[in-house]
Amino acid sequence: MLKMQRRAALALALLAAPLATLAAEPVKVGFLVKQAEEPWFQDEWRFAEQAARDKGFTLVKIGIPNGEKMMAAIDNLAAQKAVGFVICAPDVKLGVAVNRAAKRHGLKVMSVDDQLVDGAGKPIADIPHMGISGYEIGKQVGQGLLAEMKARGWKPDEVGVLRVAFDQLPTARDRTMGAVDALKAAGVPAANVVDAPQAKTDTESAFNAANIAFTKNAKFKRWVAFGLNDEAALGAVRAAEGRGIKHDAMLAIGIGGSQTAMNEFTKPTPTAFYGTVLISPKRHGYETAVAVYEWATAGKQPPAVTLTSGTLMTRQNQAELRKQMGL
Repeated sequence: MLKMQRRAALALALLAAPLATLAAEPVKVGFLVKQAEEPWFQDEWRFAEQAARDKGFTLVKIGIPNGEKMMAAIDNLAAQKAVGFVICAPDVKLGVAVNRAAKRHGLKVMSVDDQLVDGAGKPIADIPHMGISGYEIGKQVGQGLLAEMKARGWKPDEVGVLRVAFDQLPTARDRTMGAVDALKAAGVPAANVVDAPQAKTDTESAFNAANIAFTKNAKFKRWVAFGLNDEAALGAVRAAEGRGIKHDAMLAIGIGGSQTAMNEFTKPTPTAFYGTVLISPKRHGYETAVAVYEWATAGKQPPAVTLTSGTLMTRQNQAELRKQMGL
């Protein structure tokens, strides 16, 4: 009888061992971004890592520059037994593929920054999203440019408006058209708006696009410029400098409040990069990571859509603003 009891106890111990190991494994949440090298996404990752430390889960960071790597990353997360992931996809039209893969693997998914859409271009309802109101933030850019134009005594009808465009991304179009509409409402002629389509959303592509636009529109002696992000605005500034357009004849406002902007603000001599609309990578990184974690582990589904706002940051107020936002 004693031998049978010992064998039963041993069998129970052997069965319990894998369960104990499984229970000890940390919960994993993925965070997939389209351009891992960009400062904005680096900041999102940093705050997502802070969330992981605070809540006790493991963050898996993966760069996904194209659709193929995106699908491989989702499979990779499933193989690691992740519970879900946050994603900023390389193309919002990949939304159906993302949703299908997540459901196949039983993963919770939330989009950040760029909202995923279906084949008809409509947002996918069962993927929660945190983004910004691109159009409203674009209007903030336009209003910031107008205020500084007025302070400098510039006449709206004499100023060239450089829209560094990346219209295949709806968020990018919303941001730039918000700025255009704000400028037009204040008296800038529609004919003064010059589109400079960029191939990618980085500084080099913006530089190349702006350079062509400046060459074709040399009649304007004063310019304002903007685009999807800080890199777009900075590319326009660098192109202007290369063509001898000095900072007293050029104004650019970016979007993002990234390290790119900070580098300009800390230069001893001010450049034409006047400001940036600071949006919070802390909210986008920290809150989305926590949302996926709590959705997967506690059944707390995130709101369908959460839109964050921005604040104009300049060389003068940058230190105080960054302190307020935990940057």
